[in-house]
Amino acid sequence: MEFGLILVLFATSITAILAEDISYGTIVVDGTTSIAQTDDNFICATLDWWPPDKCDYGQCPWHYASVINLNLSHPLLAKAVQAFDRLRIRIGGSLQDQVLYNVGNMKSPCNPFRKVKHGLFGFSKGCLQMKRWDELNRFFNATSVMLTFGLNALHGRHKIKRTLWGGDWDSGNAQDFIKYSISKGYQIDSWEFGNELSGNGVGAHVYADQYGKDLIRLKKMIKELYKDSQFEPSLVAPGGFFNQQWFTKLLQVSGSTVLDAMSHHIYNLGAGVDPKLVSKILDPNYLNKVANTFINLANVIQKHGPWASAWVGESGGAYNSGGPHVSDTFVNSFWYLDQLGMASKYHTKVYCRQTLIGGNYGLLNATTYVPNPDYYSALLWHRLMGKEALAVDSDASPFLRSYAHCSKERGGVTLLVINLSDKTKFIIDVQSSINNIKLATEQQNISRTSFSHSLNKADPGVRNGASSDQDLYREEYHLTPKNGYLQSQTMVLNGIPLELTDTGNIPRLDPVHVNSKSPISITPLSITFVVFPDFVAPACG
Repeated sequence: MEFGLILVLFATSITAILAEDISYGTIVVDGTTSIAQTDDNFICATLDWWPPDKCDYGQCPWHYASVINLNLSHPLLAKAVQAFDRLRIRIGGSLQDQVLYNVGNMKSPCNPFRKVKHGLFGFSKGCLQMKRWDELNRFFNATSVMLTFGLNALHGRHKIKRTLWGGDWDSGNAQDFIKYSISKGYQIDSWEFGNELSGNGVGAHVYADQYGKDLIRLKKMIKELYKDSQFEPSLVAPGGFFNQQWFTKLLQVSGSTVLDAMSHHIYNLGAGVDPKLVSKILDPNYLNKVANTFINLANVIQKHGPWASAWVGESGGAYNSGGPHVSDTFVNSFWYLDQLGMASKYHTKVYCRQTLIGGNYGLLNATTYVPNPDYYSALLWHRLMGKEALAVDSDASPFLRSYAHCSKERGGVTLLVINLSDKTKFIIDVQSSINNIKLATEQQNISRTSFSHSLNKADPGVRNGASSDQDLYREEYHLTPKNGYLQSQTMVLNGIPLELTDTGNIPRLDPVHVNSKSPISITPLSITFVVFPDFVAPACG
């Protein structure tokens, strides 16, 4: 009986091996010049305003994770933020333009958000108490957060028809709020104006010429209020979906001394309830579609506003709180890391993930605060990928996606490789465009049998960084789902599940050290960061 079982298992394993295709390819990295540059704090996460009774598709995934009620004293929250050693956080979201600040000469009552039948997004206006603002800033200061705050851009306006709002922006409440923040010494890196009011808007929209005039007023106000400060925050807008005509008009009206960054939102996977979310995430043709948005925005800025930079102010993949059992699982990192790579090569300076916590797309679980897989994807990018994006050319299948950057705060180059195929294992030869130097293999005529190398067969001395030839190694970070289940909420790094330590700390993210003469093996449906410490790249300094 036991012998029969062994035969069945052996036959099953042989079948699995035979079913796995092996494809050989070459990736060429051009380290001579950078094609784009991100901000030092490219990775950003959002905090939203949604109350617990924000529900989509019969489920309410926000819990107590909003700006108003998030448990700032939860030990996991501080540890998760501090692991980034300077995380950019953007406070904003759909209810942003209904928030009043309880400071100064408020003319309206300052009540909590509540559901109302005909309210914008189904909610009333809400209130930010200064006691809560103080608590938030104590947390931000303790965790070294770089803060972007989204201001209410509908205050004082009135609805004209359907979703169109008109009239001048009432800046009084925002001015009192900024004054208060300055008086308390709160460090705001940037003020953002409005949320999803561009083009036809989502719940509301404002014409671009009016928006531009209001931006001029806000910039003047910021300059005046910060005239005695050593640092003047940047001005970011409009925080909405890209509309070429509207964005162009905004730059033309506001002019060259006003807007520092144009922020836009992306939810290219569609509705969170879509049953095809996973197939969209794993479809290279579908992922490629959003490139047009990045390209067109870059062209608009270059032609009409070269003084401004491009930001993704909010991106959660799937809208309406994300997709349950998708956005919080391993499979989502294929979309997330691919879009980070794409955004960075198209001149995006900052990319804000919706959300740090809250909804199905939080980097942290909304109730336990335990990191979801995308948290570790964000952290690895933040630690490994530097500002300079490099050109990459590949002869491999479209299912193998690759992006390269100068390594962060060290020499060399870091390569991100994403394998969207469910059956193809890629054996990759990485080359430099400079004199066609081969980086991952020793000779052009390496035999096909040598490609059977795997991490399991790596020289233990090399793996532990104890090789006698210490210069000839690279670092590899192989990401896979636990037990091979794509929708697992546990990510595995180099065979080790990423779980909090016994003391509740973020786990170490250690690479394996692999002899640089060996090829790179990318298993099906996996993601790999590869650091080449000795890559000669003039663009990296």
